Amino acid sequence: MIRTTRRAALALPALLLPSLASAQWAPTRPLRFVVPFAAGGATDIVARVLSDPMGERLGQSVAVDNRTGAGGNVGVENVVRSAPDGMTLLMGTTGTLTINPHLYANMGFNPLTDLAPIGLAFATDHVLIVNPQVQAQTAQEFLALVRAQPGRLSYGSGGNGSSTHTVVELFKLVAQVDIQHVPYRGSAPALNDTVAGNVQVMLDQVASALPQIQAGRVRALAVTGARRHPALPNVPTVAEIGLAAAEATSWGAVMAPAGTPPAAIERLNAVLREALTLQPVRERLTQVGAEAVTSSPAELAAYLRAETEKWGRVVREARITVN
Repeated sequence: MIRTTRRAALALPALLLPSLASAQWAPTRPLRFVVPFAAGGATDIVARVLSDPMGERLGQSVAVDNRTGAGGNVGVENVVRSAPDGMTLLMGTTGTLTINPHLYANMGFNPLTDLAPIGLAFATDHVLIVNPQVQAQTAQEFLALVRAQPGRLSYGSGGNGSSTHTVVELFKLVAQVDIQHVPYRGSAPALNDTVAGNVQVMLDQVASALPQIQAGRVRALAVTGARRHPALPNVPTVAEIGLAAAEATSWGAVMAPAGTPPAAIERLNAVLREALTLQPVRERLTQVGAEAVTSSPAELAAYLRAETEKWGRVVREARITVN
C-alpha cells in the first residue's frame, strides 16, 4: 500500500488540478505555516520554498513559524490547538505524525484524529553506507557478514527515535540481523564517526551522505526508496536485495487543525499541488535532497494510517524509547 501511494504521489500533479477552479474558499488574513523544527533544516527550507507560491495563489502571505521542542510535538500541538479556519498550517513529518505517537505516552493529542490532511509535499530516501574498512562490497556481502558475526558491527544514528534510528531498526527486523546502536546528538556527528570508522554502518538520508559517498569516504550498498535514486543509479534498492519490507522514506506533509472546512482543505490541496509543479520549487527541493511529491487529502489520510501502523510495529519490536 505504501509503495502504491508513493507511485501515485509521484505522478505529475498538473494533471490533478481541476478542483482549483471550483474551490471557492479564500483566506481572509495572512496564513501561518508552522514548522516543528528549527530554521535551516530540510523541513524548514521546504516550507519556506512553498510559502511564497502558495501565498501568491491564495492572495495572502504565508509566514513560516518555527515552534521547536519535544521532538516536534510542541509545534504539532500548537497547530492542533489553533482555530480550524484554514489560516494555520503544519509541515508535519514522518516522525511527528507517525512515530512520535508510539514514543511519547502523554502527547495530549492524536495526529490521526486531531489534524486534517491536506497533502504530501516532499520525500527523502535513506542509503545504507559502511566504512570502507568493512569487508563488504555489496549489500549481499554485508548481510552475510553481519549474519556470520552478530553484534560485532555498530551503527550510528541521530538519536533515539530519529529517522536514522527507526529506519535501521526496520532494516534489522526485516533482514533479521544484529547491529549495535550508538545514538548521537544529531545525524551529522553520527556520519562523521561512520567516516572515521568509530561506527561502521549508517542509514543516512541520501542528501547528507552523498558528498561522503562521492568522495569515497563511505561505501553505498542500498537505498530504501521504491526506485533507485537518480544520484546513485548503480546502488540497488532494498527490494532488489530481497528486503522489500524494509522500504522506508522520510516525508513531509501539510496538515491543518481537525475541523477545517472541506472547501478550505480542497483549495489548499490544489494550491499546494500547483506550487509543487513549479520548476524553481522542484529544483530547490532537489538541492536539499528532497523530492516533490503530491497526494489528495484522502490518499494522505490512508498513507498516515499505514505509516503509523508500520512504525508502531518497529518501535514495539525494537523496543525504542526516548530519553
